[in-house]
Formats: sequence, C-alpha cells, structure tokens
Amino acid sequence: MNANEGSIDRIVRIIAGIILIALAFVGPQTPWGWIGVVPLVTGLLGWCPAYSIFGISTRKKEA
Repeated sequence: MNANEGSIDRIVRIIAGIILIALAFVGPQTPWGWIGVVPLVTGLLGWCPAYSIFGISTRKKEA
C-alpha cells in the first residue's frame, strides 16, 4: 500500500467524509450519510484503492 493521494486530495476527502457522516445525524438522517466513511478512511490513510486500480496518483513525485 503505497500512498497515492496528495495533501489537498487528502484534506478534501477528510472534510467531505466528515460532512457526509454529520448528515447521517443532523440532515435527512438516512443510512446514505455513512458512505462518508469511505472518503474519510481513504483520506486518513492517504491511499485510495480505486487510484491503485487505475494507476492514478495525486501525490507529488519525490526528487
């Protein structure tokens, strides 16, 4: 598992995940809000399985 997410990508995923999970409590209160766990976990880990499958990386190349 090599990190394949850049810092901006990780921040956006974490914020989106928190917002979606919060919607499960204060918004329409449907189970769909729990889908926010996926971007939250991938943002915290810095690794996205979909990026790995498609060979995508938003992480800066180290010199």
